[in-house]
Amino acid sequence: MRLSTKGRYGVRALLDIAVHGDGGPVLLKDIAERQQVSALYLEHVMAPLIRAGILRSIRGAKGGMVLAKPPAEVRLSHVLEVLEGSMALVECVDNAGLCPRAEDCVAREVWMELKAAIDGVLESWTLQDLVERQKQKAVGKSGTYAI
Repeated sequence: MRLSTKGRYGVRALLDIAVHGDGGPVLLKDIAERQQVSALYLEHVMAPLIRAGILRSIRGAKGGMVLAKPPAEVRLSHVLEVLEGSMALVECVDNAGLCPRAEDCVAREVWMELKAAIDGVLESWTLQDLVERQKQKAVGKSGTYAI
């Protein structure tokens, strides 16, 4: 299982906004530059985060992206669910009806346990946890985050 660039860049962008926002809007082009991500691609990543109420987009000369809620209220589980969908490794974990053997399948039990573990870890982390962890690490000259 691997996260797509959408999930990884989304988390990096949210962290960038939390670190550089100081309560005000952060320009998408600045986020893209610091994170070395295409601004056009970043726009596509931000759209579902805005729809989900995690981000707000402010238009105008002093506009940009702001967190819609405090970083301590933004759980990584919610962010990745919005950007990636379910963290289940196989479809039958979320929908047993897809496989006639689902109820008797021992392997499915392993996949369900693995999903529960992943969900538990992601639920335990907030954007604020990442901000605090980032403060403890030395940021390179480029200001990028290794997420």
